[in-house]
Amino acid sequence: MSGVQEAAASVLQVDGASVELGGRLVLHDADLRVSAGEQVGLIGPNGAGKTTLLRSLLGLLPIRDGVIAIGGRTPAEARGSIGYVPQRHEFVWDYPVDVRTAAMTGRTHRIGWLRRPGADDRAAVDEALQRVDLTDLQRRPIGELSGGQRQRVLVARALALKPSLLLLDEPFTGLDVPTQEILTRLFRELTSEGTAILMTTHDLPAAADTCSRLCLLNETVVADGPPDELRDPAVWLRAFGVARSEQLLHSLGVSR
Repeated sequence: MSGVQEAAASVLQVDGASVELGGRLVLHDADLRVSAGEQVGLIGPNGAGKTTLLRSLLGLLPIRDGVIAIGGRTPAEARGSIGYVPQRHEFVWDYPVDVRTAAMTGRTHRIGWLRRPGADDRAAVDEALQRVDLTDLQRRPIGELSGGQRQRVLVARALALKPSLLLLDEPFTGLDVPTQEILTRLFRELTSEGTAILMTTHDLPAAADTCSRLCLLNETVVADGPPDELRDPAVWLRAFGVARSEQLLHSLGVSR
């Protein structure tokens, strides 16, 4: 299969991607594929390059080497088909807007600056709010929301684009169990509909339970495969850059 054909076959294709920040190579020779209907967990220690990779997929950081293709297009060309859920602390929650307005900002790329939303935009936001169970709270100021409600706003904002690729940066951190269950169920529905999901997370047992594949990253891809095939403790220890960690191995249910 040629490179062009392979790019078309995968929603996301990353080949030999390297990213340099401040004169330091923080990601190098990274290869990754995510197909329609897959939920892939991006796993690694702090500073491994996970968020750097997500920002490169969004076109916010340039790659020094390699290729990134999303539906056969560059990140800049594909931006309107990528939904992104950042970590909650990255969003300005004291801005004086309500839930619906915050969700509508997810469509700014398509609407254009200083233009009013059309019927399609309003319908897309209606559907996104319904999917995260926030319809009844759509006129509530975002500053009055709980942590779980805020996370659902960010998901709705991403879903308003009707993305083919959904990028999630630590979506379950600090959430109560009911919200985790709502989002887990939603992500399964989305993949069943053909959405490709790439999710960074530190919750290793949950990732092993919910993701069809795990990609272990530590400045480059250390291993990639279905959770059941990543049972070798040495692979996890190498990915996390440690010689031995009983806590890590215990959380994964593997032994050395």
